[in-house]
Amino acid sequence: MLDVNLIKIYERSFCDNRELPALTDYFKKETFSYCEMAKEIAKIHLLFEKAKIKQGDKIALLGRANPRWCIAYLATMTYGAVIVPILQDFNNNDIIHIINHSESKLLFVGDNYWDAIEPEQVERIEAVFSLTDFHCIYERDGHHLNRFQKDITKHYRDAYPDGFAADHIKYPDIPNDRVILLNYTSGTTGYSKGVMLTVNNLTANVQFAIDEKIYFKGSRVLSFLPLAHAYGCAFDFLSPMAEGTHVTLLGKIPVAKILMEAMVEVKPHLVCCVPLILEKIYRKQVAPLLEKGAMRWALKIPLIDKAIYSTIRKKLLDVFGGTVGQFIVGGAAVSPDTEEFLMRIRFPITVGYGMTETAPLVSYTYWTGFKPGSVGRFLQNYLEVKIDSPDPANIAGEIIVRGENVMKGYYKNDVATREVLREGWLRTGDIGTMDDDGTLYIRGRSKTMILSASGQNIYPEEIEAKLNNLYLVMESLVVEREGRLVAMVYPDYDTAQTEGVADETIPDIMESNLDELNTLVAPYERVASIVIYPTEFEKTPKKSIRRYLYQL
Repeated sequence: MLDVNLIKIYERSFCDNRELPALTDYFKKETFSYCEMAKEIAKIHLLFEKAKIKQGDKIALLGRANPRWCIAYLATMTYGAVIVPILQDFNNNDIIHIINHSESKLLFVGDNYWDAIEPEQVERIEAVFSLTDFHCIYERDGHHLNRFQKDITKHYRDAYPDGFAADHIKYPDIPNDRVILLNYTSGTTGYSKGVMLTVNNLTANVQFAIDEKIYFKGSRVLSFLPLAHAYGCAFDFLSPMAEGTHVTLLGKIPVAKILMEAMVEVKPHLVCCVPLILEKIYRKQVAPLLEKGAMRWALKIPLIDKAIYSTIRKKLLDVFGGTVGQFIVGGAAVSPDTEEFLMRIRFPITVGYGMTETAPLVSYTYWTGFKPGSVGRFLQNYLEVKIDSPDPANIAGEIIVRGENVMKGYYKNDVATREVLREGWLRTGDIGTMDDDGTLYIRGRSKTMILSASGQNIYPEEIEAKLNNLYLVMESLVVEREGRLVAMVYPDYDTAQTEGVADETIPDIMESNLDELNTLVAPYERVASIVIYPTEFEKTPKKSIRRYLYQL
């Protein structure tokens, strides 16, 4: 158990940084300073007292991430209640299930989401509050909370007759072993589990970010990953709030044009993203340029190639605002060709690894020390990590983790908890290897591993990474069919249209891709056929393919 405590970290940060901007809604241009944010938290604490919320009670949160989404989240934690953030991309049945399964008493919600829910479907919810302005949308019994919220300014002034001062930023002592976050996974296995995360779990992630100086007072972050997901929440929101960083919220990943415009306007110092963003820029803007005759020739000349790479690096950084010191990529593997090129031009990219059950971080290395193909070094001051293998450096095995970041268990699901937590060790389900210095390399998921007829372990993700680099492949999924490997491919129809490639020629292109793919993989990994899939694969809210839907 750590000596530091997240709630106390926030007390210090909100006080020390009270004049600095904390949260901005990019589209509404509405900004809260750290002091204004603390005042809003104080108002919500008054509401909780009126609603007779106790420490440990559950508060659900659903909607586009905006400043009030963040304020409701922080207000719940600093009160000692348990926040239940719900991914806005969940379908309505999942949303209702999570609200009920978590036994949430109050709901903070975007108005349009509440329109799709009938009060009878969420019978434990006592009242619902809008993320537009915190007004009461619905109250189950009576109108006392509705009336209270209408007069919240008066109640606030009564509570702080001499004004809200820095010494009023004091929160209750919440022990590190207390569950403070119930985060429902968006996993690929067809159902969600409520991950119980403690103050200690979140503190470990935030304190690591502080130790690594990932943020600094007055730094800027443009947040577009889902904050209801562990990765975005920890590193686009919770950690920045501990250091006086200004977080500008887009709410979700927008179209490329808006994202790039926001980058130039905000000029972030750090970008947390998923591989798709960097891969799209590389494939659609950089790779075609490098293939042009003159450019390909120039890159073969040593001194000229360095000058070209330096120019490309600067132009890419300018696209993201020109001030980014590091890109932290998570959520999935970066395609090898994209990673190789970005590292060749010394683009400040690093890839981390984690999961909801570790709140989320397991491994990370600052970009200058990042090893290609890896996911960084495990957090050695916070975690123990082992590879369940007789030779961890050379023979892949399941990654198991123990330490400060590891969850308490799954809410109301002892069976699932016992399956993954054994004597404090979390069995991640991910297969990998590890260098002597603690650098991890992910091979695939244990549940997706295919055992070949010759006894070889096949990790379809490794084959897919190679296939996704081939011409007109947008995404792919490798599965086993009657003892043979088959690749389902959703083609890049946009590029095909741009380049004048007729739809009827795409099967021939995929046959050529199959021939090339089988020269890139081991003999036991060769794919028998490519099947063209007509639509994008169904994905979880964090954009992982729901593989179980295709395991026929």
